Parts: sequence; C-alpha cells; structure tokens
Amino acid sequence: MKRTKLLPLLLSALLLLSASGCRPAEAPSQSGGASSSVSSSTSSSGIPAPNDEILPIDLAVLSGPTGVGAAYLMEYYAPEHVPADSPISVSSVVVTENSEATALLSNGEADIAAVATNVASNFYHKTDGSIQMLAVNTMGVLYILEKGDSIQSMADLRGKTIYATGQGANPEYILNYLLTQNGLDPAVDVTIQWLTAQEVTANMLSAEDGVCMLPVPAATALLMKDPGVRQALDLSAEWDAVSSTPLPMGCIVARREFVEEHPEAVDAFLDLYGDSISFMSDEGNRSEAAELVAKYGITANAQIAEAAIPQCNLTLLTGEEMQDTVQAYYEVLYRADPAAIGGSIPYDSLYYLP
Repeated sequence: MKRTKLLPLLLSALLLLSASGCRPAEAPSQSGGASSSVSSSTSSSGIPAPNDEILPIDLAVLSGPTGVGAAYLMEYYAPEHVPADSPISVSSVVVTENSEATALLSNGEADIAAVATNVASNFYHKTDGSIQMLAVNTMGVLYILEKGDSIQSMADLRGKTIYATGQGANPEYILNYLLTQNGLDPAVDVTIQWLTAQEVTANMLSAEDGVCMLPVPAATALLMKDPGVRQALDLSAEWDAVSSTPLPMGCIVARREFVEEHPEAVDAFLDLYGDSISFMSDEGNRSEAAELVAKYGITANAQIAEAAIPQCNLTLLTGEEMQDTVQAYYEVLYRADPAAIGGSIPYDSLYYLP
C-alpha cells in the first residue's frame, strides 16, 4: 500500500485534529462493536452532539471488491460513530452498478465514489472533466471458473460459451484483450453472454458443465456453493503474461468541485481510507472485517467475505504513482479499443496530484 503525501500540518489547525491523528483512540474490538469509537461529545440522550468542525462526506461504493476496503471507514467514521477529533464524517451508500455511482456524482448526492478505472475515464470525458481520481484501490480480481478440467490456458477457451459479468466496464475489455493476445477473436472464437453476477452464478449452478468469468467475491461465492466448479485461470496472471503494465481495476474519484472547495478534507479522507484498507487487509482482523463487509451488503455474507478478502487485491496508490499506473493501463486499453476509455486518453487533470 502506498500513500504519496501525509496529511498537511495545516489541517490540524484548521480542523482541530488531536495530536494523535484521525483514527479512533482505540482499535475496534474483534466483537465488531462500534462503541469504542463513538465520539465523546454526546448529548444527554447518548447521541453524538453536532460538531460544526467535522465536514460530512457522502461516499458511494460498489458492492464487490471495490467496496471492501472502505468497510472500516464506513463503520467507524459514520456520523453516529465519528471521533470528536476527526476532521470528516462519512455517510455511505452501497450500489451494485457503476452507473448508479456516477449518477450520484452527477446529481451531487455523492462527493466521492468507488468505480471501475475505465468508467472513471469515460465519465471524465462525458462530463468535461467533472471528476478527479484520488486513488487506485483495487488491482486485478478476475477469474475464469469452469465445471470440468478442460481449460488450462486462454487458448483453451476457443469454441466455449463464457458467462460473464462486467459489460462496459473493465472485465469486458480485459477479457477481450486477453483473448486477442492469445490468438482468439472475441467476436468469432468464443461466445460471451453478458449477465449479472447473480445470473452467471445461476447458470453455472444449473449447468452440467460451464465456463464463466467473475470477480471476487462473486467467484468465491460460486466456488463455495458448488464443489464441482474450479478456478481455471487467474486473469491477473494472464495479464502479466502478455503485458508489462499493472492491472488497476478499481479507483476512488471525487467531484472536482468538492476537491477544489475542500482539499484538506480530501487529504484527510485519503489518510483515513488508507487506515481502512490496512485494517481490512490485516489477517488478524479478518473475522471482524468480514462482518463489516457483510453488514453493509458488500458481499452476501461474512463467510464469503472472509474467504474473498485475501483475493480482493486491496491497495492505495495515490499521486504520481497512481497516475503512472493508470495511465499505462489506459494506453493498453486505448490501443485495444479506444471506446473502452471514452475515445481518448484523459488529460493529466483527471488525477488528483496535491
């Protein structure tokens, strides 16, 4: 995990941070309870009293891997739990489609959102640069699963029907790129049925044999439901075999207007988001992390979450490292299909480089 700048010292003066930083004074217990991080500034009823120094942020995250890293932040910095010395509070909503997240950004109901990296570029172009990318939060999470043992390489997909999710987002373009790089024409040599993750799962469960592409945790859930399904290919490994660029699949974006009005709050959010990813990635917190992911509907249940979190490839790349990583990925997508990123590679103004 990388974070390219520390929270500015000015933030502590402007937003009354304590010397101990933004995180709760005590780490949450393994019970999953939030009482240890509730603000000490409360009314006689026990409800946290309003604090004008805490800036509220509205956050939208996708169910699935791009939402997993935020679960700790969503719980312990929600308005009802936020520490009194925190510069921000976070009100969150979980959505299932990238289009829902971008709609919330468009109408101002979300200040910050987690979306697919290629969706960020498309939205940037469609809205004349209305957003900035704050961080990469998820690397490769796609897998080819099958009932049977016939697929050992991408070339083995020739002639197959592939149930897949993610049309119009990274999964579609990654799959097409990998097929092409392995000598297959996606329009001729395979049949791809674009479905929801639930429909993909239903098709695989009912089929005697079948092939699908799913991200974790949906892939994890299918493997747990049907012992006849196996992981055939890790598409991150397949990507590495044909490309020298990383595979950044998920990112955090914010409304440009919000960034320009509240740069200190954006920096605070990134620092706290980094804390959240650290907590969610720590093996010692796995049980509580899984409960949080399930609580917010990011996965179907805690059992799936606990198995999936290690494969979610959580990260936090910001600043120039974020830009270099995403720009290289966009160049690959652009050469393969310019429509994947909205017709052209975005300007440098897409990236938040404080």
